[in-house]
Amino acid sequence: ILKTLNSWFWWENIWMPINCTWADFVDRDGLVFPKPHQLYVTIPYAFVLLIIRFFSERYVAKPLAKALGIKNVRRVKPQPNPVLESYFRECSRQPSQSEIKGLAKKCNCTVHLVEKWFRRRRNLEIPTVLQKFQEAFWRFSFYLTSSIVGFIFLYDKPWFYDIWQTWVGYPFQTLLPSQYWYYMAEIGFYWSLVFTLGIDIKRKADFMAHVVHHLAAIGLMSGSWCGNYVRLGTLVIFVHDTADFWLEAAKMFNYARWEKTCNMLFIIFSIAFFITRMILFPFWILRATLYQPTYYSTTPVIAYFLFNGMLLILQGLHLYWGYLIFKILKRFVFLK
Repeated sequence: ILKTLNSWFWWENIWMPINCTWADFVDRDGLVFPKPHQLYVTIPYAFVLLIIRFFSERYVAKPLAKALGIKNVRRVKPQPNPVLESYFRECSRQPSQSEIKGLAKKCNCTVHLVEKWFRRRRNLEIPTVLQKFQEAFWRFSFYLTSSIVGFIFLYDKPWFYDIWQTWVGYPFQTLLPSQYWYYMAEIGFYWSLVFTLGIDIKRKADFMAHVVHHLAAIGLMSGSWCGNYVRLGTLVIFVHDTADFWLEAAKMFNYARWEKTCNMLFIIFSIAFFITRMILFPFWILRATLYQPTYYSTTPVIAYFLFNGMLLILQGLHLYWGYLIFKILKRFVFLK
């Protein structure tokens, strides 16, 4: 069954233009092609990034937070109590008054002590400002580095200025070393975000949107790697990362209570977001993936619909986040 599914998954008509086979993607005559098996290394790269994150948060972000006046608040742990701990995890974090009385009888203690235990236990679940700052610092560091490196990799490429160049010579476009490392680092980063979803700070407003975004990003980058849509893929990565580091910088200064700096950075982020996600992505990237391929092939492959479907999901998330940003800006302008 697995062998059959594997043969279906790698069927040429899914990935590449008509009359092309996987045999055509063997390195030859100076041409180097992306290979699906290379994606396996993104998992080890994700763990390398997690190690880098651990050291950067502890030895760079923590001293920086201290310099900005953010204190490490130590919360008092409640006394170990298996009965209350079990109830907290399995039943309710905020028991009613009648439930508290029942638990007090069960534990042979006062109602006041049970209320105090639950209050302290709930406080342990709330992330501290320092934890939020460290997480924002890590994302800021990666997105800023990725944006700078991406610009260095792309500024001298013709497809950075003329989007039509992404299709010239397709599918026989050679893979550059810079494209390899750009892709591997980015996919590894999103895998690391997936691995830490359970321990990272959860934001109720858009937690599921983040889950969908991370998985769609990994699927999109991995698929575009297999189909050698690398030129377009690097542009998609660059367009996304160039706005994100402004948001993380705004968060960092918000946690440090540098209000004016935070406001200024958030306005810059909002402008960058609307330019990259509401103008460049739909009218530049999506135009290149939806409209331009029809000039090079009259029979679009299945990958055309798969990739464009995922790109449209991303655009849907952009519209959702754009709505949230607009609401914040509205409050900022009219309610101060």
